[in-house]
Amino acid sequence: MSTETSPRPQTTLPLDRELVLKVIPMPADCNANGDIFGGWVMAQVDLAGAVVPARYCRDRMVTVAVNQFIFKQPVRVGDILSFFAHVTRIGNTSITVQVEVFAERFGTQGQYAKVTEASLTYVAVDHEGRPQQIPRDGLQQPT
Repeated sequence: MSTETSPRPQTTLPLDRELVLKVIPMPADCNANGDIFGGWVMAQVDLAGAVVPARYCRDRMVTVAVNQFIFKQPVRVGDILSFFAHVTRIGNTSITVQVEVFAERFGTQGQYAKVTEASLTYVAVDHEGRPQQIPRDGLQQPT
């Protein structure tokens, strides 16, 4: 699943984003081409994206939209994936988060390639699944 033909490694990871997840995909996560399933990557992005808004919502929250999802390069078995997230918008009941995923390719320690980026929206819900106000008291921007 690649839209870019030539990998463009970089040497640094984003310093202005929070590292929320690190994971290594395994052979069981591969598609028939030997790359990691896009659905597996999407599930990891959803988990990573939920970390930051969980600090704002004192109760349950649910994913309501995947606003954008771009696969820039394939993910391979053995890549060390680093997921960085930050809030881009806080509404009354919803929070939008940008997630960027970087791969440190097996055998290329210290070089990273951005493989995926996505924007997701989460909504705070009560115990019956109805949207509820995001608490404003003590609201702190995550560091």
